[in-house]
Amino acid sequence: MKNNEDFIIGRHPVVAALRNEGQDINKLFLQSGLSKDDETVKSILKLAKGRHLVISNVPKSKLDLMSDHQNHQGVMLAIAAFKYASLDDLFANAEQKDEAPFLVILDNISDPHNLGSILRTADAAGVHGVIIPKHRSVGLTSTVAKTSAGAIERVPVAKVTNLVNTVNELKDRGVWVFGTDMKGTDYRRWDAQGSSALIIGSEGKGISPLLKKQVDEMLTVPMIGNIQSLNASVAAGLLMYQGFNSRHSL
Repeated sequence: MKNNEDFIIGRHPVVAALRNEGQDINKLFLQSGLSKDDETVKSILKLAKGRHLVISNVPKSKLDLMSDHQNHQGVMLAIAAFKYASLDDLFANAEQKDEAPFLVILDNISDPHNLGSILRTADAAGVHGVIIPKHRSVGLTSTVAKTSAGAIERVPVAKVTNLVNTVNELKDRGVWVFGTDMKGTDYRRWDAQGSSALIIGSEGKGISPLLKKQVDEMLTVPMIGNIQSLNASVAAGLLMYQGFNSRHSL
């Protein structure tokens, strides 16, 4: 993560960050002329004042520039660098909920929108943490935060030096590791009960060959159309919810 200041953009992500007491926030930027009667804006102001934040009213043009013309909805937070979790934090998150760990490993996901979407679904599907590599992967940026719709505040993300070593450590700790490939077990048969980790490969190349060798079982999403691949966040969403279904059956 960058060591300089970053931003959280958009109303729902801003509310989630303000409610997260562990998030270091430097300043709230509010678009001049924004209606103070709007319920979300009122909530943002109340939370910001409760944390004794500096509130700057600025023109929309400044917010457009600061957000690189993303849809900021008139509100932005200046924050300290996003904090990464440790592997122990991910296991502790599962233990706190009295559940077997359910983890997602992302092998070189480079698109921040995909990472944000995956975090959003991970939060909804009860994933206890996401693991990303330090190199050749997008980190926790303001675009990821915006796309995650606040999930970045609730799903711990661990950044590791070597995914192969990390997978071996997970297996030593009793975690079954599943990968995704064009050939494998139909994902609808996947039973993710017990300690499980799911590897999602990169948008273009899939799971790296060395990492594939560490996987306990490969899963595949059957496709009958002409396009024989799915966007990484879509594939991750399908598989995470199959994990959810097997862990929380009707």
